[in-house]
Amino acid sequence: MKSLYLLAFALCIFQSCTNPADTKLPILGERAPVEKTVDGKTVIDTVYQTIPAFSYLNQDSVLVTEKDFESKIYIADFFFTSCNTICPIMHRNMLTVYNKFKDNPNVKILSHSIDIKHDLPSRLKAYATKLGVESSKWAFVHGTRDSIYNIAAKNYLVAAYEDKADPQGLVHQGWFVLVDTKKQLRGAYDGTKEDQVKQMMLDMEKLLAEEKLDEK
Repeated sequence: MKSLYLLAFALCIFQSCTNPADTKLPILGERAPVEKTVDGKTVIDTVYQTIPAFSYLNQDSVLVTEKDFESKIYIADFFFTSCNTICPIMHRNMLTVYNKFKDNPNVKILSHSIDIKHDLPSRLKAYATKLGVESSKWAFVHGTRDSIYNIAAKNYLVAAYEDKADPQGLVHQGWFVLVDTKKQLRGAYDGTKEDQVKQMMLDMEKLLAEEKLDEK
């Protein structure tokens, strides 16, 4: 699957091939050269893959769109509340991230449920409450099948799909994807591994500094 290989490759590049001394995180995903005219001269610029507009309902039945993430960095992932394999591990680790950045208004978390049929806002609310999430900083969202599955594969480069051969009927990867204020992908981390989540939190601090975001 394209999304799996692209993000796995990006993760390798990001974690193994970058210079630790670099002050900026890499920009992941697809990119395309475009011609621009600057001071009368034609120059080549690069357009990077970004997250498109979206619209979901969160655990409080409140509409969540890309506008709620303007001028913020955020972490995106994909899960479902009845998942009994990687999701509990992922969200136990994400809870550490939530608690660390709980008071920082420039950081948000966006968890997309891939169980379109069952994970309605009321069920997402119960899930969030059980985790101990009490603020809108961490949004657990419900959307249409196409809106969730398409943005996972095409934009976040995360595999998420229905599979009748799977015991639970749903399959997804455990990536945590770091997104900057321009809606560009800046990091990909295995949410089931504590060491990668720790690295992600360090990279979030680096990205906040790069974006010149403080906690005011």
